Order: sequence, then structure tokens, then C-alpha cells
Amino acid sequence: MKLLHIDSSVLGANSASRQLTAGIVAQWQAVHPGTSVDYLDLAVDAPSHFGPDALGIKVGQPAEPTEAQKRENEVSERLISQFLAADVIVVGAPLYNFSIPTQLKAWIDRLAQAGRTFKYTDKGAVGLAGGKTVIVASTRGGLYSTTEAGQAAEHQESYLKVIFGFFGITDVRFVRAEGLAMGDEARKAAFDGTRAQIAAATREGAANQDRAALVA
Repeated sequence: MKLLHIDSSVLGANSASRQLTAGIVAQWQAVHPGTSVDYLDLAVDAPSHFGPDALGIKVGQPAEPTEAQKRENEVSERLISQFLAADVIVVGAPLYNFSIPTQLKAWIDRLAQAGRTFKYTDKGAVGLAGGKTVIVASTRGGLYSTTEAGQAAEHQESYLKVIFGFFGITDVRFVRAEGLAMGDEARKAAFDGTRAQIAAATREGAANQDRAALVA
């Protein structure tokens, strides 16, 4: 089994999401011995934002790719090949300004390729990357899950669930720590609450459980 471990926080050693992804990966390996891990730090090695050079070869124009297009295509191919080879993807996704870090969005844009992670049909788009498990370490300074207004304001967990679902991945699990900026007591309580979430998200058969239980 292959696991792809992705961090995107720019806070380095002070990052809450990095602490959670490390715990998730360690627990997954304990439950699933023999799992090999590939690591990608998007804060250090982020792809450039998606642009015409990255798109050029994918749409078949021009007939002779430029050097810039070749370089961008190499980046996209490396990232999508790494993603498609993984059985499990653990993603550190802190909430920045109500959404995900720009580095994480740039990575996702490289994965969204017709014919690789999805295809268009006469009935609409169909995901091609099913059969994988995605575990998202979601960290938030405030509280967003407990009120209707908070749920409407976040475009982090909701976006990731939609985009991975678009790729055909239905097994998307969340380990959430929120209220991290609301004082030491709230921060400690949030991290204490992730222990049970990590155990639930990494154990055998979690794919068949109610997803709400993984983020409670």
C-alpha cells in the first residue's frame, strides 16, 4: 500500500496541521504495516499557479510545445503520477482566509486533468481516480462547524470534499481541530479531540462508517 503525505501550511514547526498529518500517518502505518510513504511539502516545493504554459500540451496546442510548456508539463506529470500511484492521501489543509492555502490549490489544479482524474460524458463529468482514501487534517483558528453561519463561511473542507469527489474519490475523511486561536484551553481541547478522530479515520473499515463520526 502506498500513502502520499502532503503538507501545505507555511508555519513550519509551528503548524497545527503538520502536527496532525504526522500523527495520522504514524497511526496509519501502525494499523497498516508495510505501508510505504511518499512525502510532499507544498510550502517548500509548490508548483507555480496554473497558466497557459501548463495547459498548452494538455489541449494539444501548439503542435510543437515551447520549452516553457515542456517544463510545466513535467511538473504536472510528476504530481499527477505521484497522486495516481497512491492508495491513501493524507492532506494537511489549514483554513486560510476561509479557504485552503494557495499552494494546495496549485497542486489540485495540476491534478485536474481530463482523461486522467476525470472525463466528460454525455451525462456530465465522471471521476477516474476512485478507490483511494483521502484523510484531510483540517485546522481552523475559529469555530466553523457548530453554526450555520460558520458552515456557510468556510470553503475549505467543503471544497476538498467536492474536488476529490469530482475525481471519483468517495472515501474522504476529516480529522478536524478548530478554535485553535481562541485561547490555550480551547486549543488543548481541540487537539485532545483529534485523538479519537485519528483512530477512527485510520482503522480498518472506516470507509463504511458514517463520515460525520470522523469529524465529531
